[in-house]
Order: sequence, then structure tokens, then C-alpha cells
Amino acid sequence: MSETRRIRVRTPSRSYDVLVGRDLLDGVGRLTREACGGRRACVVSDSNVAPLYANAVAESLADAGYECTAQAFEAGEGSKNMGTLADLLEGLAQAGLDRDDVVIAVGGGVTGDIAGLAGAMYLRGCKVVQVPTSLLAMVDSSVGGKTAVDLSAGKNLAGFFFQPHLVIADVDCLDTLTPSLFTDSCGEVIKHAAIADAELLARLGEEPINAQGYDRGRLVEVIARNVRIKRDVVERDEREGGLRQVLNFGHTIGHAVEAASSFELGHGSSVAVGMCCIARASAARGWCTQDVADRIVSAVDAYGLPTGTDIDHRTIVSFAAHDKKRHGAGVNVITPRALGAVEVRHVTLGELAELVELGCAPA
Repeated sequence: MSETRRIRVRTPSRSYDVLVGRDLLDGVGRLTREACGGRRACVVSDSNVAPLYANAVAESLADAGYECTAQAFEAGEGSKNMGTLADLLEGLAQAGLDRDDVVIAVGGGVTGDIAGLAGAMYLRGCKVVQVPTSLLAMVDSSVGGKTAVDLSAGKNLAGFFFQPHLVIADVDCLDTLTPSLFTDSCGEVIKHAAIADAELLARLGEEPINAQGYDRGRLVEVIARNVRIKRDVVERDEREGGLRQVLNFGHTIGHAVEAASSFELGHGSSVAVGMCCIARASAARGWCTQDVADRIVSAVDAYGLPTGTDIDHRTIVSFAAHDKKRHGAGVNVITPRALGAVEVRHVTLGELAELVELGCAPA
């Protein structure tokens, strides 16, 4: 654990540590004991991740003195719904967890979101430990307390802000990701750099972290930097009342693209499309220079991520109109001002349609 980085997150509702490093999985039980206490723990995972890591995490918890149970659901965004949530809640009740006990979310963003929501709802809130196993979950969804499930009308429309008690990101888990899934996750890594760290954005474009043989020690540093960027925003705006909206750079259009593709296009790839679209549109509107837009698009392209979409523009606007980020008759979009700096703009749906026309070049 010599390379482990400990990042403290302090929010009005809860303070907790995010640990980023290697060889952390065997220590989940001990670390959970130190952060949470409790007698019982339930490991929640999906059908892809459970065979890889659920047993190791459960054994670690048992070694730390926990009575441990496990639940797994079918992998995929399609399981992120009220039915799966109900099954998880029933399982927690049957396992006899009380408010001092712990839900351990082991997996990617879907698992973290739905297990976190179950923990927030069960007995009006028990303890939650996030153990992200995907790059996307490590740099983004496991930190900040957003929990949710999807509704038929759109993504993440039912949920709470519920901060975890601990996040344990073992970079060695990334070895079991497919190259395509790892690359998809890089969309959020680029996003964090684009909104807050111009130097990191340049480095990511010059030395893509999805290149074969990229050093794991350096990857720990990149992930930790991403967590610090998100931490700095979340601490100042826990419930997305203002500043935290900057973390949605690329998301208004990205979520619409993701939903319009029936979630066949990954979240990170969808965000990549959204970033490139709004960057090009912002340059066309004079909100940033063409160089800023070009550098964002170039960084995305260096990873082999999509920089545009063939989805009908009217379809994109229609899905965006149902996004949870809608405010009244319009939406807030995050636009680049400079490399590493963005701003929030409120636009009408008509104006959003114009931005989509300006920015959504074919894939």
C-alpha cells in the first residue's frame, strides 16, 4: 500500500476518505471496520463483477469480524431500475442489517449508484462503502454521494444525495476491464481535466492513459488528481445547487446521446460526444476560442473516443428536454471558457437545439 493516496472529502452531511492505490482489496474488511464499525455487511455486485471480486471482499469482511451476505444482479444499465432496487432492499431486510451495518458496493457506476441508493433508503440510511472496480466509478460516480436509478423517462431520475462512509479504489481491479470499457471511462477523466486542470488535459492528450503498458503507479496519480478535482467541487456545493453543475460538462447532450442509443454507447463515450459538441458550439458562438475547442476535441480523439454523433439532432433535444438537469423552460449547459475553466449558461430548449446543430458533427 506504499502508493496509496488518501483524499479527505468534507461535506456538510458527512466527511470521509477516498483511498486510491494498489493491493487494497484484501484490506476492505479492516478499512471498513475502522471507518464504519457495525456487525453485518452486505456485498452488492453485478453478474460480471461478482465472480471476480465479491468472494475476496466478503472474505476480507469476515476476517474483520463481519457477518457477511452478498447480493448480485444482472449486469448492465437495464438493471438500474426500481425492480432491482426493491430486490436489494428486501435482501438487506432478510439479512437483518440495522442502521449501524454496512452496504458494500463492489463494481462500476451502475452498482455504486443503485447500492448507494439502497443504503440511503434502507432504515432511512445505513452505512455505505464504495469499492469501485471501473475507471469511471473510481474517478467519478463513487465520489460525491449521487445515488439513483433510471426511470422510463430518462437516466438517474430517482435518487438521493447520500455520501458514502468510505471509498476504496484498488487500481489493480482495472486489469480485468476490457480495453473498450477502460477507454470509455476515459471520457470522464478528460472531462475533469477540461473543467479544472489545463496541464492535466495537455498531458492526457500527449500520453493517453489507455495506451498499452501505461504505468500503474502513474495511473494512481491520475485517478487521485481526478478525485481531488471532484472533491474540491463537491465540498463547495454538495447538492448541485450551483458550482457542482460544472461537473456536468458534456452531460446534457451526452446523457441524451446515451439514452437515444438505448445505452449501447457507453457513458464515457457519450460524455465525450457531449464535450466535443458543446466545445464546437461554444467556439462558434464566441464563448471560447477555436483553439480551446480544438484542444478538447483533440484530447478526446487521442483516446479513440467519438467526437460526434449521427443521431438525429431533434432526437437529442427531445431526450435532453426530459433530463433531470432541466430548469423550467430550459436547461443549464456547461460551456468552456478556457482550458481548465468552464461556466454555467441557462439556455432555452430552442437555443439548445441551435447549439446541437452547431456542435454535433457526424461521428
